[in-house]
Amino acid sequence: MRVCSPSFEILNRPSGEAVLRHLELCGRVCYKSETNIGEGSAEKLIRHMLSRGHESPIEHFSISVRIICDRGVSHEWVRHRIASYSQESTRYCNYSQAKFGNELTFIKPYFAEPDTPLYSAWELAMRNAEKAYFDMLSIGAKPEDARSVLPNSIKTEFICTMNLREWRHFFRLRCAPAAHPAMREISIPLLMEFKAMLPVLFADIEL
Repeated sequence: MRVCSPSFEILNRPSGEAVLRHLELCGRVCYKSETNIGEGSAEKLIRHMLSRGHESPIEHFSISVRIICDRGVSHEWVRHRIASYSQESTRYCNYSQAKFGNELTFIKPYFAEPDTPLYSAWELAMRNAEKAYFDMLSIGAKPEDARSVLPNSIKTEFICTMNLREWRHFFRLRCAPAAHPAMREISIPLLMEFKAMLPVLFADIEL
């Protein structure tokens, strides 16, 4: 049994300036104002469009992120429909194989620290789930059947691609105080990365 923390990796980290220029061109088609493109005009236009709620032009650029989290979080994440997903399959992955270390990997619970009674109770449950999973495989169950005993804490990995408008929508919902703490554990640091990468497009999203 292995335990890891949630994490993310931005796969196609763009140049902020290049993104703004691209979005400016897309936005100016609406007004046929391409002749106004000049030094600093992209940021000015995009700020203006966002302030008016005119966000459709920013759908013309997408960012892909690799996410490692638990299955509970991933179930919430994939509810965002305007996106593309490729996710690790518990149906086809056989965790008894060497490439998985012959063990299950779980995401460290946000609600408990090691060497506390709460963490010990969680850890025991994960070890029991791991034993049940491998026991089922050993007596002939297929991975797609043995996965029935896997808990929400099981680690999963997926790639999510969203356009910039949908990322704004995602962060507004999943970084909010009402969002699940395990979701906020990864969505807030990810938002901070987006703010640093594309401040014109994400600096206005407050926690």
